[in-house]
Amino acid sequence: MTAGLAGTILNAMNIREKGRKILAFLGPGFLITVGFIDPGNWATNIEGGSSFGYDLLWVITLSTLMLVVIQSMAAKLGIATGKSLACNIREGFPKPAASVIGVTVVAACVATDVAELLGGAIGFRLLFHMPLWAGALVTVFLEVFLIISQRYHRLERIIMAFLGIISLCYVAELVIVRPDWGAVLPALVIPRLSRKSIYIAMGILGAVVMPHNIFLHSNVIHSRDWGITDEKKRSLLKYERIDTLSAMGLGLLVNAAMIIVAARVFHTGGVIVTSIEDASKTLVPLAGPLAAFLFAFALVFSGVSSSVTSSMAEVNVITGFLGQPEDPKTLLYRISTFITAIPSFILIVIGVDTYKILILSQVVLSIQLPFTLIPLLILCRRKRLMGQFASRNTEFILALLISTLVIVLNVYLLYATITGGNA
Repeated sequence: MTAGLAGTILNAMNIREKGRKILAFLGPGFLITVGFIDPGNWATNIEGGSSFGYDLLWVITLSTLMLVVIQSMAAKLGIATGKSLACNIREGFPKPAASVIGVTVVAACVATDVAELLGGAIGFRLLFHMPLWAGALVTVFLEVFLIISQRYHRLERIIMAFLGIISLCYVAELVIVRPDWGAVLPALVIPRLSRKSIYIAMGILGAVVMPHNIFLHSNVIHSRDWGITDEKKRSLLKYERIDTLSAMGLGLLVNAAMIIVAARVFHTGGVIVTSIEDASKTLVPLAGPLAAFLFAFALVFSGVSSSVTSSMAEVNVITGFLGQPEDPKTLLYRISTFITAIPSFILIVIGVDTYKILILSQVVLSIQLPFTLIPLLILCRRKRLMGQFASRNTEFILALLISTLVIVLNVYLLYATITGGNA
């Protein structure tokens, strides 16, 4: 009896200890998830749902599955080498190739900032009737303040809280709009694609498998103590997988909810959406004022939190490719937190169509993806660099298929655009 009781207590202690370890390692993946629940996602998901109903839900499922593989590889690269993807590309590729990759990644960062700042600005305008330029300034101020003034782990908790608020808002909206689950569930796994929908499908893909997030994950993974020996790192890798899977799963639910709400409210009602503001306004008569408030409230948190994570990625990309230390006290670090936001202000000041720009920014991310995926595959395959963590055949082939699919879809997008995009 005594031995049995002791065994039960020991098992309970082991379970509790494992629970503590899991909680301690949760975080980096959730920062990545905030990055792909950004205002760019809102625009592409709203457009996808309002124009094509539930037809493009499968893109969310496919993109998330792709994301799990790619983000796990990025995290493993960071763990195995102790360096970010940006640093590894700079050191592991010829200078001309590394420079080209660096330029495309910075361009992707600019596109990302366009989405984050516009989204935050639109959210502030919906809630407080602020001019777009003022909302963008507030978003940038909050972004820089949070990055420079907060310690990493505190910032991580703030971003996770923001993600929780966004998720709760969309769960509430799902309850309010009452979608047709009989139509939703098959659409999550059955592909439907046409020349009319390819542009939006690519936007959704780029909005989920975001290049800067791949760079970010390879860097923020160093916030955890992985030990020095390969054996210790390998034993702890399962916690990285739990973090990535749980975070990406939450991202799938929120992104799918965006399309479902748009399909149920706008597509079913025959409403044409031409801006995020229109989406908020038309929610009022169709789903009630609470849905519109939750929409705007979540958009503000999405814009601010995703702009923080994108700036963290931009700092790492710029300092990594330039071979400079990622030190918050340096002038380069501080400039890097906002330099890529300047084009966003120019676009806002000249009064561009914000909805179209949001969608275009996500397509730009999709076009850049091969320039991030191919170097990642090459680096993770190098045994001299990765040691026992080098990609084995199964992982490498799967990642190669993902990269090939992205390139094929990009070619299809170019063809559809040139020929007018009509099915």
